[in-house]
Amino acid sequence: MLSRFIQHVRENNILDARERYLLAVSGGVDSVALTHLMHRAGFTFELLHCNFHLRGQESEADCFFVKTLADRLGHGVHVRDFAPEEYMQQQGVSLQMAARELRYQWFSRINEELQTNGVVLAHHADDQLETILLNLLRGTGIEGLYGMSERRDYLLRPLLPFKRAEILAFLREHRLDWREDSSNQQTVYKRNYLRHELIPVLEDRDSHAPEAMRQSFERVKDTGKAFFYFFEQWRTENVLQEASFEYLPFSSLEPVPGKASLLFYWLRSRGFTYQHVVEILQAMEKKVSGKRFFSGEWVLNIDRDKLILGKECGDPEPTHLEQHALSFRAGERGSYEIIRLKGGWQLDRSAENALLDGELLEFPLLLRNWEQGDRFRPLGMRKFKKVSDFLIDLKVPLIMKDRVKVLCSGGEIAWVVGYRIDDRFKVTHATREVVYFKKR
Repeated sequence: MLSRFIQHVRENNILDARERYLLAVSGGVDSVALTHLMHRAGFTFELLHCNFHLRGQESEADCFFVKTLADRLGHGVHVRDFAPEEYMQQQGVSLQMAARELRYQWFSRINEELQTNGVVLAHHADDQLETILLNLLRGTGIEGLYGMSERRDYLLRPLLPFKRAEILAFLREHRLDWREDSSNQQTVYKRNYLRHELIPVLEDRDSHAPEAMRQSFERVKDTGKAFFYFFEQWRTENVLQEASFEYLPFSSLEPVPGKASLLFYWLRSRGFTYQHVVEILQAMEKKVSGKRFFSGEWVLNIDRDKLILGKECGDPEPTHLEQHALSFRAGERGSYEIIRLKGGWQLDRSAENALLDGELLEFPLLLRNWEQGDRFRPLGMRKFKKVSDFLIDLKVPLIMKDRVKVLCSGGEIAWVVGYRIDDRFKVTHATREVVYFKKR
């Protein structure tokens, strides 16, 4: 096994004899075998051991065994004591998850502190199969079938091609000792149930079943890589970016299969789940325009013929603009210059900008989010109109309505920023001073 191990790590560039590593060792079969393999192969490493104190004297005996092993082979050892029960209560996670999170937090920290070239883990082929089956039970997507990687950031797994049986045979052949963890026999844990109950049943029916599943999952992994390659092309071509919003036209989904997967992998980094995607597709099919879906600080808005994604609108404090102000920022509309003109001005018909009669403005001006009940007289109209109705007439998507700001003078709305000025504040031939709000 040693020669195959050395060949594997060299051919796949997993370990390098010129570098220095940390090796996580529990004292069990797998990590002890890996310790001896790396030692005999001449790699430079130090041992890491986590003592969770969950099995009383057994835990203490494991710790002593690892220290003795390191001393006998001439490697340094780092031991860390943990209180997973306390962490479990603080974080609201299971005991197993608490131990896992504490373990990997320490691995990351000590690898950085000691400036080593990675933390080596003893996961093998049987662990890989169990992990993939567990992911299936959790309802994960295609990436859940990838299993563990041989190299991921600072984590290295050089034993993934090797089965538990051959690892055990290596220890017995060389008369090497290890520790047995009694909790590994408790089938109350899902992984142990799969290991001791489900997989043996499959092997009894077909001794090649585990290997066949491993090969199938490898093919799925390769298929997944192809999917993500084409997904990135689709996203680049169809998801449009404007300011802080992303837009996806319905037409980008209609001609392609796998709509749910495309949507999910677009939205998942913003915290949306697959169940969100199912509900979004149902709302799209029923043409429920205006419906919104929330995930943490993100919101997805269904708007007639497209999806709009953006961050949830906060409730920023109003801004007061004094007479001498030179610029201001109007949220999603961006930044504006304030230019004062006294003659020689030209009409700017862009809805983004505003020309207001300076003598009619009462400073300080107030810039705030619009509110229900707000009214103004849109330019060219004689009657007042509710801002809410005005935005509906313009078909402003709901996700953007929340971000619309108004500029007020003396308690009256002078400008719905970026959309329309109030007719009462427009410039006329009698205007002597113009205040020009120009978008940068």
